[in-house]
Amino acid sequence: MRSILIIQTIILFTLGSCSKERIPFLPQFSEIDYLIKNGTIVDGTGRPSYLADIVVVGDQIVYIGEEDFSYDDSKVRIKNNIDAKGKIVSPGFIDLHSHGDPLKYPHMQNFLAMGVTTMTLGMDGSSPEINPLSLWMEEIDKQGIGPNLAMLIGHGSLRNLSGIGVKKNPTKEELEKMLSILNESLKYTFGLSTGLEYSPGLNAESHELRNLAKVVGENNRLIMSHMRNEDDDHIEDSIAELLEQGEYARVHISHLKSVYGKGIDRAEEILNILNSARDSGIDVTAEIYPYNASYTGIGIVFPIWSKTQEEFNKVKLSKREELESYLVNRINQRNGPESTLFGTAPYTGKTLADLSHEKEMNFEDILIDEIGPNGASGAYFVMNEELQDRLLLDPNIGICSDGSISGYHPRGHGTFAKIIEKYVVNEGMLSLEEAIRKMTSFAAKVLGIDDRGILREGMKADIIIFNPDKVRARASYTDPFLLAEGFDIVMVNGRKAWDNQKHSDQLWGKVLKPN
Repeated sequence: MRSILIIQTIILFTLGSCSKERIPFLPQFSEIDYLIKNGTIVDGTGRPSYLADIVVVGDQIVYIGEEDFSYDDSKVRIKNNIDAKGKIVSPGFIDLHSHGDPLKYPHMQNFLAMGVTTMTLGMDGSSPEINPLSLWMEEIDKQGIGPNLAMLIGHGSLRNLSGIGVKKNPTKEELEKMLSILNESLKYTFGLSTGLEYSPGLNAESHELRNLAKVVGENNRLIMSHMRNEDDDHIEDSIAELLEQGEYARVHISHLKSVYGKGIDRAEEILNILNSARDSGIDVTAEIYPYNASYTGIGIVFPIWSKTQEEFNKVKLSKREELESYLVNRINQRNGPESTLFGTAPYTGKTLADLSHEKEMNFEDILIDEIGPNGASGAYFVMNEELQDRLLLDPNIGICSDGSISGYHPRGHGTFAKIIEKYVVNEGMLSLEEAIRKMTSFAAKVLGIDDRGILREGMKADIIIFNPDKVRARASYTDPFLLAEGFDIVMVNGRKAWDNQKHSDQLWGKVLKPN
């Protein structure tokens, strides 16, 4: 009898042990979409990297740590295994300032190729002039998009939609209509963008901008501004104008630069202005791209009194000499005609100096008689590398491309790869952790996105896997459309959107909405 009891006890103990061993890892999930093993995690917060595995189910990160599927039937439960040994696993990059038409170019492969999982559109005061803008956003969601999309409403577009256009002084009714459209749009966009160097935004005065800022602040959204004048001798005034709006709402400087400014000391002066504003309670941030040439319409070199075609046609006849003199001074101040490189036909790849030589005309006459303020776009080599690099290092300045899939500038295909290749690997100016923080959690915080930008359980699975030593920004000013290399896998919402230098046939991005 005693021996029977002993045998029964042994059997029960054995069964109990077996049942314990058979409890599956993460039993709440019948299927595991992705197990990313052995990766070096750079989580986006800036903390030191560490080794861990990541489990993805659906569009979420459900586990980070050391996986234990050893007693599990992993071949059945785990649909996809990724071995990330020797590679970095980080959040996907968030581009704070992008351009492009997702209805025309839905894959946006140039962004995916450089690790971008969220792009931001509606920049420089310009968004689709559809009221409500949500209709356009619904079209994007219906069609699909490669990376996610965060949308801002453009101030210039609001002016046009409300009947203000280029007027300096809108009527009370027009202003109220603009503020009403803005208030409604902020329910589903991340903020307001202004382009005060462009028409029609350049006509806005402080009263209008303050009223807009109040509405943005009441909705806890962001003002992202291409400031009124980025020239070195106007930068303080432009920042001051934005900081005034910062009394009512969070403010952010688009593509911070000092045109023809020079040196680290000048950068420090600019940073001190921003630091002082923060000390006084203003929430101000900025972003930068790692190139010394800007890119925009040729109208940037024309005076404010001849920006529109109508104004230009009048000035061309009545103030020709004054316009010529202005353009000569402006171009020479911006490093001469050889520093303007055109990116649109029929002048693509030629400098203003090239055209002057070919046509045997003064460059100011070419601008007036051949091109005009709306006849071309180009790259302008007007920034100082020392100054811009110092701005880049500041912890309150993030990264943007200010680029597009079709723009004739390498930033649209190379920005985020260049940050890794040049500033982290080759020159060591930024640690990998800090560079990734700037491109992930910092950007998410600026926009107000709280479920992306950090590798953490419960966050959305926007994940990239890469070897920093193999990342290359291949795009150049002469060949700006070369895709970046080295980002092996780019996951958007838990699905592979980019793998082995190819985009997925499916579009995994979503149009994001603020909380």
